Amino acid sequence: MKRVVITGLGAITPLGNSVNEFWDNIIAGKSAAGPITKFDSSKFKTHFACEVKDFNIEAYIDKKEVKKYDLFTQYAIAASDQAIKDAGLDFTTMEETERYKVGVIWATGNGGISTFESQLKEFNGGDGTPRFSPYFIPKMIVDIAAGVISIRHQLHGPNYCTVSACASSNTAIINAFDTIRLGKADIMIAGGSEAAITEGSVGGFNSAQALSKNNENPLQASRPFDKERDGFVMGEGAGALILEDLEHAVKRGATIYAELVGSGMAADAYHLTGTHPQGLGAVLGMRYAMEEAGIEANEVTYINAHATSTGIGDISELVGIKNVFGDLPVAITGTKSMTGHLLGAAGAIESIISILSIKNDVIPATINTQNLDDEIPEGLNIVLGQPIYQTVNYVLNNTFGFGGHTATSLFKKYTP
Repeated sequence: MKRVVITGLGAITPLGNSVNEFWDNIIAGKSAAGPITKFDSSKFKTHFACEVKDFNIEAYIDKKEVKKYDLFTQYAIAASDQAIKDAGLDFTTMEETERYKVGVIWATGNGGISTFESQLKEFNGGDGTPRFSPYFIPKMIVDIAAGVISIRHQLHGPNYCTVSACASSNTAIINAFDTIRLGKADIMIAGGSEAAITEGSVGGFNSAQALSKNNENPLQASRPFDKERDGFVMGEGAGALILEDLEHAVKRGATIYAELVGSGMAADAYHLTGTHPQGLGAVLGMRYAMEEAGIEANEVTYINAHATSTGIGDISELVGIKNVFGDLPVAITGTKSMTGHLLGAAGAIESIISILSIKNDVIPATINTQNLDDEIPEGLNIVLGQPIYQTVNYVLNNTFGFGGHTATSLFKKYTP
């Protein structure tokens, strides 16, 4: 099997529209939560979210092109462009046959949901005549971001979308990893984007009792593992990774951030929206990832936990971690305390956090958590308040989705 390394990163997030800005704010422990500005939320139970600020799509595409793309695709274009530039890639100089070996696997959970909602409102508010935009379907469908990225750069390798709810972009990264390992591509652009701060999404998650309603203190509403947590905070944005065959990367003199060495996908097979009480899917995913990498549990430095700040989900994940790691002092953080929950894009931006943790030898903290839940198993090393500066060799990134989907990726400090 080929070795796979990470050579480029791109990020559009509630904490910044570049990787450097995003990372600086993660280490500084900033919360991105604030009042919803995308619609009037006064009649909703939740009035806040983690929105992307000051995003300018015209820095990436012509103004006339913007109307063709839903916001989730716009985020995808920006993040992938950043990652390509960061990797030092110029596809215009590649022969067409070289671009046969460059692919895109891009994830989303909700796709063009804002386009869907706005078009249906126009239809229902009219006289019943179906006056739909010719861009309605291509703006809405979930696979379109992957297609747009490939069209934009004339990339002819494997191209598709993964949808596994909040595990979607981690699944995309894992699929890209396998594609390169099997020799079916030299380079893959993988990640995910989400733009679901809409009336339908907020209203729907409110009805499912999933969102925090801490409207009096939104900055501290996302508080993983805290006994006072009351649900997740909606986020949006995109994360992009350039995965590359090691031999190909070395030959072109690429800068290597880290190596992807293991992955695990499984299912809770338990409940429509709830996680297995013993974290069964999480346990399988973490074990599979370590087995694939050929390492033992005591070699893992840090786990970027899914940790959405929901009652059942946080505890079941920690029970699963305890099952796998016992009393080993692996560090655990919930970075959604800062970013909110980016749904289908969460795995991608948390992979970026995992990779930069390895590169910079620092473990970010969980913010906002004041009083740990009494149901948390004893002996777990949950990092609170301040980051920890230490050597970081292996990082597990956990993601879970409605439907019981679990996906875990395992990153390693690169050594030639």
